[in-house]
Amino acid sequence: MTRSLPTEQERIVAKCVHPTGRFVPFESAAIVRSISERFEQMVALHPGRIAVSTTGQVLTYDELNQRANRVARALLARRGEVNEPIALFIEDRACMIAAILGVLKAGKIYVPVDPSDPQARIAFMLEDSRAALILSDGDNIASADEPGNLEKIRSALPGDNLGLSVAPEALACITYTSGSTGQPKGVMQNHRNVVHKVITATNAFHISVEDRLLLVYSCSFSASILPIFGALLNGATVCAFDVQKGGTAALVSWLKEQQVTAYFSVSTLFRHLAESLVDGEAVSHIRLIYVSSEAVTQREVELFRQHFPPHCVFVHMLATGETGHASQYFIDKDTQIEGSVIPVGYEVPDKEILLLDEHGKTIGFNEIGEIAIRSPYLAVGYWQLPDLTQAKFLSDPEDSDQRTYLTGDLGRMLPDGCLYHVGRKDFRVKARGFTIDVSETEAALIALDVVKDAVVVARDDAEGDRRLVAYIVPSAERPTVSLLRRALAEKLPQYMIPSAVVLLDNMPLTATGKIDRRMLPDPRTARPELDRPFVAPRTPIEVQLAQIWSEVLGLDHVGINDNFFDLGGHSLTAARVVTRAIKHFQLELPLAALFQAPTVADMALVILEAQARRLESSDLDRILSDVEGLSEEEAERVLKRALQDPKPQA
Repeated sequence: MTRSLPTEQERIVAKCVHPTGRFVPFESAAIVRSISERFEQMVALHPGRIAVSTTGQVLTYDELNQRANRVARALLARRGEVNEPIALFIEDRACMIAAILGVLKAGKIYVPVDPSDPQARIAFMLEDSRAALILSDGDNIASADEPGNLEKIRSALPGDNLGLSVAPEALACITYTSGSTGQPKGVMQNHRNVVHKVITATNAFHISVEDRLLLVYSCSFSASILPIFGALLNGATVCAFDVQKGGTAALVSWLKEQQVTAYFSVSTLFRHLAESLVDGEAVSHIRLIYVSSEAVTQREVELFRQHFPPHCVFVHMLATGETGHASQYFIDKDTQIEGSVIPVGYEVPDKEILLLDEHGKTIGFNEIGEIAIRSPYLAVGYWQLPDLTQAKFLSDPEDSDQRTYLTGDLGRMLPDGCLYHVGRKDFRVKARGFTIDVSETEAALIALDVVKDAVVVARDDAEGDRRLVAYIVPSAERPTVSLLRRALAEKLPQYMIPSAVVLLDNMPLTATGKIDRRMLPDPRTARPELDRPFVAPRTPIEVQLAQIWSEVLGLDHVGINDNFFDLGGHSLTAARVVTRAIKHFQLELPLAALFQAPTVADMALVILEAQARRLESSDLDRILSDVEGLSEEEAERVLKRALQDPKPQA
């Protein structure tokens, strides 16, 4: 039975409402409806409202519904009404959402695949899911027995509703997460569980037709379910933005342009976003900030207080792909929090939180135990992994409708029911917003000929971000970090590739012969071993860039030919580097600049050319001094740009 919230939490919850006050509670009776039935109800009520808005297109509820219906008709024509997996290999977010709805309307199971994942991982998911069909937007299809092209489907079939009834217990989706066996595992959700997730979030956050929910996740992650369906099952708008491509600076502009009211992300991305804000103008319309999947500290709360409007509410949650939204803690500008760690809060309706000891027995308050979630609304299980499903989802001998999921997280509960997350029971870690089973990364490393043994752990860097660190015992010759990263990129997505690599002669062992992870040394601040030799900066710009890189990456020194990503950089640290460069050199630089010019030498030339394009005659001496030390070819390239394309004079 869910405990009542303390008065202070009730006070903040009461603030969590859209200024229009048009909130309509999501009735629990709707749990008997399928996702597609509830969506069609919203289409009938709000046909002309915006359903999906992306950087490329805008779709009303009626337009989105017609697209989804055409997809559903195409699927039924080819495959009949069998509840079977359909893989979605689509990059465009609007097309992906239309395809998701089409698969659900046809009574089938959508399996979202991110086209940016490595081919080996994509191939595994397609084979493991036993997808009956692959739907693609055309450019991404690699191979399939019966490929479905969305461009042909879009115009070839009628767009009216099908009238097909889908049972709430029917499987709706399979989303893949990191797996302890060295391979991803598929989490199965049915329509009822997804609808319940939306009911819980809607009523907790007062989501209404006036809301505009941010979607920054790839649709291949289970975390995308709530922003997508939290909007579409309430008549609200999904505002989809690819932050991996656009960066945090562009995200700020997107939030302002789209008038986003509900911000959903992991705490790392929120922190980087908030740190890039100059004032509150761009985010004055945000009323709700929801973060999960990572620990939240006082740092994030202070950024919330500093940059967001008085009416805004910050919510820290415990949520997993297997359990959905399980607990929540509401914070406003007046909330007083003791200690450095922010609680994950109080259990939500229909979810009971238990803390278990190593024998599976419940423990008392203020003791640390494994967090277990008891509910009728848990994921169905793991696709094609019955033994793992049985081990993680425990049946309830007293209530056949209830099951208990063992999260592997450790927690401590106060007497009033407030839960604190204190880490992981196993080696499944959360870094940069992603839940990662490090054994999958370890397995990929050990499979390499140059690696004898490998251990991967998550550590906090100087900025407070969690990053993966690999400890490696080479099999023979010492491999370079560049070689290891290239090899891993063929097997793993970018977020699972370690940011730092430490080479060891031997692994530290316990008395029983197991690897002693507690004795693994801290990552060195020295420059890692790369394919290219170290070359010192030659010009003032290269000196400044090398210093910025060193500070952001926590390294003693950086060479001008060192690849930023081989040094341990990733998309979020790249955003910090570009932001600092923009401030120091007083010019416009897109985030993509670092991906296109990933060395200090290349980036220095980009900056010199940008300066040359806005050259005043009085600046010629400065440009000449800046190119001293460059090769003749590099200097000639910059000077030609300066002389041929000067800034127009007033």
